[in-house]
Amino acid sequence: MAGILFLVHRAPWPPDRGDRIRSWHMFEALAKLAPVHVAALADNEADAALARDKMAPLCKSLAIEVRKVSRPLALVQAVLNREPVSNRLFHNAALAHHVDHLIGQGEVTHIVAFSGQMAQYLPARFDGPVLMDFVDVDSAKFATYAEQDRRQPLHWVHAREARMLGAYEAEVARRADASLFVSDAEAALFRSRSGPGSGKICAVENGIDTDRFDPALALDPVRAGEGPLAVFTGQMDYRPNIDAVRWFAADILPLIRRHHPQARFAIVGRAPTDEVRALEALKGVTVTGEVPDVRPWLAAADAVVAPLLLARGVQNKLLEAMAMARPVVASIAAATGIDAVPGEHLRVADGAEAMADAVCALFDDPAGAAAIGQAARARMIARYGWDARLAPLGDLLGLPA
Repeated sequence: MAGILFLVHRAPWPPDRGDRIRSWHMFEALAKLAPVHVAALADNEADAALARDKMAPLCKSLAIEVRKVSRPLALVQAVLNREPVSNRLFHNAALAHHVDHLIGQGEVTHIVAFSGQMAQYLPARFDGPVLMDFVDVDSAKFATYAEQDRRQPLHWVHAREARMLGAYEAEVARRADASLFVSDAEAALFRSRSGPGSGKICAVENGIDTDRFDPALALDPVRAGEGPLAVFTGQMDYRPNIDAVRWFAADILPLIRRHHPQARFAIVGRAPTDEVRALEALKGVTVTGEVPDVRPWLAAADAVVAPLLLARGVQNKLLEAMAMARPVVASIAAATGIDAVPGEHLRVADGAEAMADAVCALFDDPAGAAAIGQAARARMIARYGWDARLAPLGDLLGLPA
């Protein structure tokens, strides 16, 4: 009898951030194919407890360990062991022992590892199929960080991580039966960086639950104040999100307020850093921190903005906003990977002035903005259902649906 081991770097419940959204739906898809053993990490005990309560009845077995390694310690360990810092951050001896014991019992016939950091838990020898869902090319992200920090002390750290992680990703891909990425663009990037002999590489895209993200649902209104509202959603201790909202608040919103003096910008997401919190000192900026549900904020938005300077893969925040029939203004980086037509399903802008002009155009033309939003939702329904997006998993694993 088939049994799937699902290795995941963050326990996927609740699916309230990009990585957990994808991993949760992947878990659901795998559970339809065969009993699933889940071995996962969690950022804290509260997250672990939530996931155990939800997932235990749905799994053949479940093990969740809390990560406790600090970044400075992980860096020291990585240098001493000549490995990527990312791996040390997600290394856990108890989880590794559990995985070895589970495989030794003979109940695991297939393995799916979610995020490159979990490849370290793959057994040296395993007879069954192994899928590696890298999601994004993380090494490319660190290469960009290194370029951005060229004159900063972190340049060496990020340049080393890009080099070490890139070599590790290529090695893992050669071991896996297939390596998955969230978009064709990410898959093509990996092929170009990993070189020949990197194995089977394919795109398995993200989806969106259009029943949950439905503008027709009755949602509690947010008290957002007066004036047209631009909204950004995301994990607010994640560097690309921090850079995006800082740019929008400091450089783009003032341009918008020249034409719409009452325009507001809401930064909606958990764990805002002190740097993000400080943006509230700027006129028109609100930082909500964690909210129980982002949908009321999306529903209240006159425009949802994604001014990301660095983006990997497909941005779930855009899929959610588009499913909610909200008009979106995205940077070129944020829009890359989304199968939608600029000007029809969303607006794409490059640079602060272009971004401000695109947002002002939506504020000036509510009917046109609504039409873009409706077209966006129709596109999400037609193109991004989770069942359709994850359907290839069965064939890749050799398991009938």
